Amino acid sequence: MVGRKAPLNKRKGFFHRGDFCTLRRMRVVLQRVSRALVRVEGEVVGEIGPGLLLLVGFGQGDSGESLGPMADKIANMRVFPNEGGRFDRSLLDIGGEALAVSQFTLYADTAKGRRPEFFQAMKPQEAELLFTQFLEALRATGIRRVASGVFGAHMHVESVNDGPVTIPLER
Repeated sequence: MVGRKAPLNKRKGFFHRGDFCTLRRMRVVLQRVSRALVRVEGEVVGEIGPGLLLLVGFGQGDSGESLGPMADKIANMRVFPNEGGRFDRSLLDIGGEALAVSQFTLYADTAKGRRPEFFQAMKPQEAELLFTQFLEALRATGIRRVASGVFGAHMHVESVNDGPVTIPLER
């Protein structure tokens, strides 16, 4: 089971399954890139230069409470190297850009069988609203440019990973 197990209760943010429930958290996979773009039906709908590619997923029970803190964490996470090669600079420090792509598959459950299940992913209508609010929260941090894919569309994502640096985040 994905997430932290907690005693069964009816508090917001818990996904109930059997005798236990799983705390749902927003998930982001952050990748440092030299450039990235996303296409829908052959058309480029979002493109960035140096910065971060963000694969973003929401689980059942997620709320907007984590959007601002997650956006702030991403904007200020020191994953870019200084002159000595140490991770010492943030996206804001380097004037980098962000490309956010919605990805419900971050909530895949592969515990049984050979086909992943996505019952823990938030319903599309609710997730689209949170994704839009997350884009606004990213922009509010002062990131130079925030681009995105098209929510719910079949997308082709191209990226040139820098490092590579790939970091999963939950909040």
